[in-house]
Amino acid sequence: MKAIHETEIKQQLARGHARLASVETLSSELDTNGVVVLPSIISDEQLREMQHGFAARLSNVRWNNFDGYQRTETYREMVEDVLLLAQGFVDLAVHPLVKQILSRYLGPSYQLTEAKGWRSLPTNYDFHGWHGDTWYEQKPDTPIHREVKLAMYLTDVRSGAFKFIKGSHREQHPHNLTRAEVQSLPAGDLVELKAPAGTVFMFDTSIIHRQSIPMLEPRQAIFYAYHDPGVALQQEDVDYYRYHPLLLNAALLGNLTVEDQRILGFGDKRNYQPAFVRAGKPTLLHRTLTAASGAQVRIKHLHQRISARLRRTF
Repeated sequence: MKAIHETEIKQQLARGHARLASVETLSSELDTNGVVVLPSIISDEQLREMQHGFAARLSNVRWNNFDGYQRTETYREMVEDVLLLAQGFVDLAVHPLVKQILSRYLGPSYQLTEAKGWRSLPTNYDFHGWHGDTWYEQKPDTPIHREVKLAMYLTDVRSGAFKFIKGSHREQHPHNLTRAEVQSLPAGDLVELKAPAGTVFMFDTSIIHRQSIPMLEPRQAIFYAYHDPGVALQQEDVDYYRYHPLLLNAALLGNLTVEDQRILGFGDKRNYQPAFVRAGKPTLLHRTLTAASGAQVRIKHLHQRISARLRRTF
């Protein structure tokens, strides 16, 4: 197995200015290998601000009037809509270098359709196997649509790194690989991307990839999905409303160009679902906690009324 180690990443970042000038080189690397590591495009100050904003959402589960993370999996805590959290998240999404590469690879109609991240928890369990990211409706005559994800490590990643089979993108419709398919993967093309916090890379989501195991320490990372919003989505994502219009923080939207606004989906209602309600009912635990919260509010209100009456009396 090949590995991109931290020293190699640092050397690549040190060559950042030279590579920054060669958008064609970076675009060609993405086209050929399916993955490209970008030169350093986030400052240390931006990284600290992004880490702080992301960590604040990891303090507790999102519930009632408390912001936080979502917990739908055993080994990952998900932070939705990271563009709300810090200026750096917005700046990264529309960075000039990112836009130039995306324009070459995806064409003129792409948009940022999802912006979220995870804290992956330490485990030896293989919960995130080899796959390509499914997102579009797959029919017999459907072409392999292009989607690019931009990823950024918010922590140093020495285990549980992004792992991929170089050059395996656009070979077939993305799906979860069977055991037989995994056994036939070419070991010589396997690459693992261990790297320091602040590392940014882009990949074609049809590439065969996974989060490696074991995960020896918590890993924090964000992932932005870019594709043509006019492509029909798979029904699962329509029902879940996964690619809802981006949630944005007005305080972070200064100095956007017209092109930036298009990329962020300003005014585009194609995937907007009015009054969306997710199917299913809250769990018994959720209903119990909601009832307990309501009781607590009523007790607090009663206490305030009693205190006010006592003050008037005495």
